[in-house]
Amino acid sequence: MRIIFIICLSLITYSVEAQVKLLTLNDLDKRITDGKDTTYVINFWATWCSPCVAELPNFEKLRLANLNKPVKVILVSLDFKSKLQKAVIPFVQHNNISAEVFLLNEPDQQEYIKRIDKKWSGAIPATLFINNKARHFYEKAFTERELHVAFLNLDRFIH
Repeated sequence: MRIIFIICLSLITYSVEAQVKLLTLNDLDKRITDGKDTTYVINFWATWCSPCVAELPNFEKLRLANLNKPVKVILVSLDFKSKLQKAVIPFVQHNNISAEVFLLNEPDQQEYIKRIDKKWSGAIPATLFINNKARHFYEKAFTERELHVAFLNLDRFIH
């Protein structure tokens, strides 16, 4: 019985670890380019950011509402890479986050901020909505309603 428990615990830990991966901006760019007909909702957050944590359930609701559509919700943690095992993975597991979760693996904070959006001050939470027609960036926390409206209005913000 004890061995079965240990195996189950290992499988749970493995599935969460498999869910949280390192990601570079080049990886993210490739993903967006390859998903031509997909709308991406990319939220930049951290485990230590209270407004970030408060809005995460809204992204899960958006993900669930669009399961059968070409929509991907991606959560990109800006925690330090050294926090992956001790903070990010336990946080994802504890909060039952099912969206894709990545930890940004970029050495130069100013460089990745500029690449994501030139107007971004670097404050979080921040969210990028992008598809083949539009790109819009928000540097704010979203209520469930605000997130829904921003998602529905994406194609109105053509850049």
